[in-house]
Amino acid sequence: MPTFPTVHLPNGMMRVYPERGSFTDSRVNGLPLFVVNHRECKAFNLSAAQSIAPGSEIPYSIVTDYDNETITPYSYTTDIDGQNIRAEYTPSRHSALYRLTPDASQSGDMTVILNARNGEMNIDGRTMSGFQYSWGGIKVYIYAEADRDPLSAGVLSQGAVSTATSGTGDEACAVMTFDSSAPVVIRYGVSYIDADQARRNMQSEIAGLDFDKAVKQARKAWNDELGKITVEGGTEADKEVFYTALYRCYERPVDLGEQGRYFNPADRKVYDGDHHYTDDWLWDTYRATHPLRILLSESQEADMINSLIDYARHSSGQPWLPTFPAVSGDSHRMNCNHGVAVVADALVKGVKGVDYADAYRYGKAAIEDKTLAPWRNSRAGYLNKFYRDHGYIPALHPGERETLDEVDGWEKRQAVAVTLGTSYDDWCLSVIADRLGLADEAAYYAAQSKNYRNLFNPATSFFHPKDSAGRFIEPFDYRFSGGIGARDYYDENNGWTYRWDCQHDIPGLIELMGGDERFTSNLDDTFNEWLGKNKYEFYSVLPDQTGNVGQFTMGNEPSMHIPYLYNYAHAPWRTQRRVRQLIRQWFRPDVMGVPGDEDGGGLSSFVVFSMMGFYPVTPGSGLYTIGTPFFDKVKLRMENGREIVIEAPGTSDDCKYIVDATLSGKKLDKPFFTHDDIRNGAVIKLKMSPRHSIWGCNPIRN
Repeated sequence: MPTFPTVHLPNGMMRVYPERGSFTDSRVNGLPLFVVNHRECKAFNLSAAQSIAPGSEIPYSIVTDYDNETITPYSYTTDIDGQNIRAEYTPSRHSALYRLTPDASQSGDMTVILNARNGEMNIDGRTMSGFQYSWGGIKVYIYAEADRDPLSAGVLSQGAVSTATSGTGDEACAVMTFDSSAPVVIRYGVSYIDADQARRNMQSEIAGLDFDKAVKQARKAWNDELGKITVEGGTEADKEVFYTALYRCYERPVDLGEQGRYFNPADRKVYDGDHHYTDDWLWDTYRATHPLRILLSESQEADMINSLIDYARHSSGQPWLPTFPAVSGDSHRMNCNHGVAVVADALVKGVKGVDYADAYRYGKAAIEDKTLAPWRNSRAGYLNKFYRDHGYIPALHPGERETLDEVDGWEKRQAVAVTLGTSYDDWCLSVIADRLGLADEAAYYAAQSKNYRNLFNPATSFFHPKDSAGRFIEPFDYRFSGGIGARDYYDENNGWTYRWDCQHDIPGLIELMGGDERFTSNLDDTFNEWLGKNKYEFYSVLPDQTGNVGQFTMGNEPSMHIPYLYNYAHAPWRTQRRVRQLIRQWFRPDVMGVPGDEDGGGLSSFVVFSMMGFYPVTPGSGLYTIGTPFFDKVKLRMENGREIVIEAPGTSDDCKYIVDATLSGKKLDKPFFTHDDIRNGAVIKLKMSPRHSIWGCNPIRN
């Protein structure tokens, strides 16, 4: 499900994907109507059948084979096999249309079943409305209407249609029967406010719009968005991979704004306002998805950051930036509090319209007042105090019993991951404080950002967990210590990945490792080190560490910056070679074309940036580092109307190395440039070669 092709408009609240367990399953359970939280929670269900005999039992939903399925960003089409019905779908922002076409050559009327699963469903003539209780007890409302009168209508009760106009319970259903002489178009709207708002959403967006025009309208919305980046050259497969990745960057967060009002998940109240974005998994998206959005739409990024602030502002007893905001509230997943990285990056890059003072206050609270224990939302406790007193999160020895109530029993302390991530978050706070003129706080958090050094083991050049007495945990295996997902010490990835989790002070990490040559050698080892076990055994311990090249894992976000680190150590040609290899090895235009959990653009944004030819290793620094472009020419149109143009004539798998470069007519001899260099437009020209060169071997460092 993390990589289901989702049908929606860019960042639109209305989104669906096929109702089946995995993309390759051969059966569907009805037709999808609405996704609440990505991959986890859906609402409502639509079934259509032409094979229900008069007097037979009617199911709440119909599980059936499907055939001739076609999915695009703006449409979903399938034959409901065995039911003689063609189903076609297209969305708007809070509403959508289904066109159900029965086989007129077959006997039998068409039955349409709208299932609320758990809630209430009402029927009145050709209209249906109701609600469903969803994740966390929130209510999702629906209003639907058919484009012609049914032969009969009612609610489902114990397998039969009653004449009642309302049904409640676990499987509340409205049922309509139509003759099979012509298609039926079902228009519907959804809302988190009430059923009347769902009706208004539908009427304002798609009322009176015929199905084919609605498809064209949705297609245009996607072309307008994806057309902000145009490419020339490269292969057709390259373009498919690139634009598919770009499309995936718009699946989340979703905008809950409904005609000047919105539902705020923090307190579940309705407020006046045009936008509120949620369902944003910040641990994944701060790295490249949010930086990409700054390039494409600064105002939308501002709205998204203001939504984080708005969430904190209305969170009673929890006045801090959320970590994983969802429609049901902040789910507090993963570790650390990387909302501050999103804020710092926007501030440094000059994004306007954000209350940065409040963002800093709530971001600081997320790190100081909320527990540093992963997957928790309680107040700060022992771990926070220990971290501030000693500069690291204390780890437990193997077999040592956890005694802290603040620590989740499954997710564990993740001692190294939290230390490194909080060091980065502290650095982000220092950046924000400095820009706000808070000199003392900027200096304090800048000093705290060096805490990553406290877990560096000079004997091994790895970040190594320590116990509360300051002793390294021994014996230790950087591949497998830490249990499932290495969660005792790291998170989803092992010590080889977290060896490089120091985005904010790469020169400091190079120094700790003994200089450029040793640093580069250690990077090479990451890509060359054996898994340590056969793949079956490896994945039984580290199921999320996928897309392996040695110990490197392309399928999980903490690894995305690693191939770019060669640029910081006088070896940019190694970055150029490795990035090209990784894209070729792990991203393809087919069903197996993503090597891990996509997580709302978290992984796909790596592809978009990398194929354009550059990457933001350190959000909050304003610095980009150069890789190797996949296209002869890329044009990115920013919201201010200016363009970033990257020209690399002849670039290919056999001609991937940069031997010369200019930026807006000036010689560029380093594999870095800043946001200030491009914010008003820029032309980057790269001369490519089949052989690597000494270009860029004197890098600046952030």
